Amino acid sequence: MGEEGGGRSCGTTRELQKLKQQAMEYYRENDVPRRLEELLNSTFYLQPADVYGHLANCFSKLAKPPTICKVVGKNVLDGLGLPTLQVEIFCTIQNFPKNICSVVISTHFEVHENASRELVEAEELERLDAVSTAVQWVNETITEELQGLVPSDQAEVDQVLRTFFENKVQEDKERKELEKNLEDSTVLSPQPPPPPPPSKKKGQKQGRMETAAEKPIIPAEPPEPVLCGSMAIGAVSLAVAKTSAVLDNNPLYLNIALLKHHQEQPEKLTIPLLMVSLVSCGKSSPGKLNLMKEVICIPHPGLTAKQGVEMLLEIQKHINKAVEMSPPPKPEMRKSHDGGKRGQQQITGKISHLGCLTINYDTIEQPLLLIQGICANLGLELGTDLHLAINCAAHELMDYSKGKYEVMMGTYKNAAEMVDLYVDLINKFPSITALIDPFRKEDSEQWDSIYNALGSRCYIIAGTASKSISKLLEEGNISILKYSGLIIKHTNQTTMSDLVEITNLIDGKKHIAVFGTTEGESSDDSLVDLASMKNTHFSTGMRKRKRLVSCPRSLSPSSPHRLQRNLPNFERLPTRVARTPAASHTAQTITLIDLEDSFILLLLQKLH
Repeated sequence: MGEEGGGRSCGTTRELQKLKQQAMEYYRENDVPRRLEELLNSTFYLQPADVYGHLANCFSKLAKPPTICKVVGKNVLDGLGLPTLQVEIFCTIQNFPKNICSVVISTHFEVHENASRELVEAEELERLDAVSTAVQWVNETITEELQGLVPSDQAEVDQVLRTFFENKVQEDKERKELEKNLEDSTVLSPQPPPPPPPSKKKGQKQGRMETAAEKPIIPAEPPEPVLCGSMAIGAVSLAVAKTSAVLDNNPLYLNIALLKHHQEQPEKLTIPLLMVSLVSCGKSSPGKLNLMKEVICIPHPGLTAKQGVEMLLEIQKHINKAVEMSPPPKPEMRKSHDGGKRGQQQITGKISHLGCLTINYDTIEQPLLLIQGICANLGLELGTDLHLAINCAAHELMDYSKGKYEVMMGTYKNAAEMVDLYVDLINKFPSITALIDPFRKEDSEQWDSIYNALGSRCYIIAGTASKSISKLLEEGNISILKYSGLIIKHTNQTTMSDLVEITNLIDGKKHIAVFGTTEGESSDDSLVDLASMKNTHFSTGMRKRKRLVSCPRSLSPSSPHRLQRNLPNFERLPTRVARTPAASHTAQTITLIDLEDSFILLLLQKLH
């Protein structure tokens, strides 16, 4: 029995020695004894009131940086009650998973008013499919691809997302080619006979022109294809950027600024210039006027965001009063989007999905005179205290059967006449500082004409007339049309790196960047931060006013000239732990505790 007991004791001793050796190697590999020794010595000299709180703060600085452990996608409703995508980011922090933040991104689909039921139902199905596919991408492949990545490395995250998207595009291309080959092999459609040659009229000479007809319009380009589910890329990229900001205890706009300036602290930080849509008299409005989808007010650049919002709210309140006091119009028939007739509604104003009043007006001057009169009553001067911008949305006005723009019901203008109309409008109302989408993107000659005629007096901005950010970056050319600036939108596969790259291209061309939103209303206010730090001169579709008002606490307003002001350098938040005497007075420090050998032995005494 004694020999057996002695054998077990020797075996236990050898196992204990082996375990001690492994423990010493493990802690020495991670430099635990030296760091604990320095920490305990410096803590003695500091003698903080909360010893364990001080030690916890110091240990947290030694911990590994947070890494992404899970990305979750959800189908939620936006501000209009339409399905959209929400993305949540979970990170491993000090060995435990933690939910850091979430973002909501709106879909790229337009919101149609007075559309046919068939069109609405078809778009609902397409929207649901896009959101469901995006949720699937996020919860399956994307969360696996991003596991272990550091949120602060935005470039690496965006590259992973870009590679994933390119693979999805290739899969979709191969699938369509396969489907086309199967159709070609099973269905052989007969070729139609060639059309007979045109009969020559008797007495007509060859080459004779019948009449000097107008130049035919260029057909509308097909819309850019959008891969179903692509919104997952943009949403995850934004969520990771927001996660990095939260972990660094920084506002999102500062992290975006660091990304834009290659992680160097920018010397100038500028708040975006506020733009608010007050009145809508577009194609879907009940009045005859079609040209002004949005009449946008821009406060003076020297005002703070709070002052600008208060002024615009006061103007909006007076517009509501004017609308309530005006008599209801007589019933009238006008065309709807599906080409049918509908009676004019017995109201003078309603709130559109754009967040502004839709008013019955019949002439171009009426909405501008309304705002001009209200400003005069409030003691504001248009052109000084605030300016106007007009979203013409010309692509919605083209009547392809006539080849002309229907600026008012029954009033049609060709492209050349539209230039004269805009010049006359600016002459009458010089407070208009920007025209957005005055022509279709196909009318490149008219873009040149209006820029040459008005480019020195107001901004000519391309929104819908421009291409998507991905397409612009792919082609490397943003000057296809002649304009003063572009409206850029964070949607679909656009990453944070893409936004930085496109703004750099815009800056290089000396254009202005207008940060816009899709027509869907997102409950997320991160878009204001993106606009704040993109050197954007304007920010459109502003239903994120609460977040914008909070930005001036750390940002300066835009100046009237360069729309920028010098801003003091931001400083990192001060650390809770002051520099230790051991770090600043090394020569005078006496080592009180030596843990190099005794630490492991003391730690393992409980094993005996």
